[in-house]
Amino acid sequence: MTTSPRRYHITTFGCQMNKADSERMAGILEDMGFEWSEDPNDASLILYNTCTIRDNAEQKVYSYLGRQAKRKQEQADLTLIVAGCVAQQEGEALLRRVPELDLVMGPQHANRLQDLLEQVSDGNQVVATEPIHIVEDITKPRRDSTVTAWVNVIYGCNERCTYCVVPNVRGVEQSRTPEAIREEMAELGRQGYKEITLLGQNIDAYGRDLPGVTESGRHQHTLTDLLSYVHDVPGVERIRFATSHPRYFTERLIRACKDLPKVCEHFHIPFQSGDNDILKAMARGYTQEKYRRIIDTIRNYMPDASISADAIVGFPGETEAQFENTLKLVEDIEFDQLNTAAYSPRPGTPAALWENQLSEEVKSDRLQRLNHLVNTKAAARSQRYLGRIEEVLVEDQNPKDSSQVMGRTRGNRLTFFTGDINQLKGQLVQVKITEVRAFSLTGQALTLAPC
Repeated sequence: MTTSPRRYHITTFGCQMNKADSERMAGILEDMGFEWSEDPNDASLILYNTCTIRDNAEQKVYSYLGRQAKRKQEQADLTLIVAGCVAQQEGEALLRRVPELDLVMGPQHANRLQDLLEQVSDGNQVVATEPIHIVEDITKPRRDSTVTAWVNVIYGCNERCTYCVVPNVRGVEQSRTPEAIREEMAELGRQGYKEITLLGQNIDAYGRDLPGVTESGRHQHTLTDLLSYVHDVPGVERIRFATSHPRYFTERLIRACKDLPKVCEHFHIPFQSGDNDILKAMARGYTQEKYRRIIDTIRNYMPDASISADAIVGFPGETEAQFENTLKLVEDIEFDQLNTAAYSPRPGTPAALWENQLSEEVKSDRLQRLNHLVNTKAAARSQRYLGRIEEVLVEDQNPKDSSQVMGRTRGNRLTFFTGDINQLKGQLVQVKITEVRAFSLTGQALTLAPC
């Protein structure tokens, strides 16, 4: 196949932060004159934006790389890039493993893609993983949606959870200024975006690295203050934020979410384990009792709020009784959605070196049992929607049924209903829910115009 000289393809692994980084890098490439290619084999530049949270995601990257490295042996003009967390973790070792690579770049260097590619074009094999201060991004991301968008508000993470590589690969916390965030949101509002999710690896830490202290002694810039500051951006109808950390989640933030109409009643707060000894071993900085109090406070202010979280099973040394404490917490709280994973040892993390690792059989068994409970509880939680009228922001056509459109409720529940995507995309529609499932809904539109 003949390669188009200025076409690119990006494959993204992992979290919303990676997806947001990919959009920024796509924007840089298109400013350089590249065009998107759906087919990686028809691209002259291939970029893998990688995740190292789980070992299977990392191994998938190497599988993809192997195919393209073989292609480059016959096609010297192909540019191969590995970005993201695997790049940051492995650095020069990646070049030794895959010598066909042109550029290895960590997440902090996403905004420098054009400069780094210029070094590649000069004949250099480039590794960019050194810590830097992230400069304000003036490029326009190539957004995957025309309705919803991510806006980074804080990069990096200062937490030191014993299982997590994020501080090693994404660097220290760096908050953007409120003015820069508002300016980006205002531009998105002008472009017609209706919903914005503010992103941070630990978004509750926003602002603590910025200067200024209030008379009461707290940081002048916090996530609560940011939500108030950007709430009236014209054109933006909904605001979400992720990911929260229970150590820093405050009642002041919950009150603001209740009082600010554009902030959706959806909270993503990972708990990771329902056992205090495991939480201590993870260095999470809170107890399961504190986590329960946070959820109780949210539901006191917003009884119908949607709660989602992350949980890990099979952490080193986890006993059956400790795992059952996680089951008990899930049973009691009844999450709307829970992302689950079996513990995966990651390079450079303390827990990876501990001798009390559990067998894959035990981890797999616990994961299956937890997932069964999650599905049961989510299905029961969904029943509250049946017969209700929900505001749905239409995002796209249902890929499995062209007669339907799909969007999300304020509580982040995916919802399908019959309608013309050409008329409804980007509209807020009142939908009566007629069918419920564990993680999605079906309904009938009551209005076919903005609410």
